[in-house]
Amino acid sequence: MKILEKIKAHKLIEIQQRKQIKSIEQLKLSELYNRASIDFKASILSKNNRAIIAEFKRQSPSKGVIHPDADVISIVKGYESNGAAALSILNDNHFFGALETDFANARASVNLPLLQKDFILDEYQLVEAKAIGADAILLIAKMLPVERIKVLANYAHQLGLQVLLETHTEQEILDHLHTEFDLIGINNRDLNTFEVNIQHSIALANLLPQQAVKIAESGIQDANTLLELANNGFSGFLMGEYFMKTANPAEQLKALQQEIWR
Repeated sequence: MKILEKIKAHKLIEIQQRKQIKSIEQLKLSELYNRASIDFKASILSKNNRAIIAEFKRQSPSKGVIHPDADVISIVKGYESNGAAALSILNDNHFFGALETDFANARASVNLPLLQKDFILDEYQLVEAKAIGADAILLIAKMLPVERIKVLANYAHQLGLQVLLETHTEQEILDHLHTEFDLIGINNRDLNTFEVNIQHSIALANLLPQQAVKIAESGIQDANTLLELANNGFSGFLMGEYFMKTANPAEQLKALQQEIWR
């Protein structure tokens, strides 16, 4: 079974369990549910095609354990002080090792817009994201039918959440040209082979309208790659492992910023 199929099967069970623990009505009582969201898209556009979405994650299915004892508070504060445009916080425990407290601790520690990085399959998860203080959510084109993605994107917008739609193929981009996303991610890594191909991402970006806010995801390992993508229409760069595999993720971000802005 491919990894996304495994994740989807597990997530559907997990969602049903979470619904039993806390109802949508209970989620809506959260003090963060009615907070005004920070404009994720505007934060990306303010960085002149150099916007880094710095990710906090402990592990991944492809890389295994990356940074098991990571201190979420110190790392996200370091990301903020070193110029990240926004943050991505993993919210999946089973495959990515996220602690239940990670997102809440990040939200309480920084004033940046936060992407709740999870595998969204159900409206319940969108209410959950709103209730823990997310500003944006991820929808993965490969995981759901086109019409289902559209329904979830519309509901996210009703809740005041922005939508990052993640795509991997030409067909997914063509299928979603009329989906109301705020930002569109193009994953540089093939999720079946895990190979990284930057030229493939650039070709896919050219299929999109010029005004689409394009985010490059995965496999960016140096400033030159980032700048090549920036010169080909990408506004933002979602980077996690590049920072999290080091002893000091914030210092790694600082060094990268110095390279891309010199």
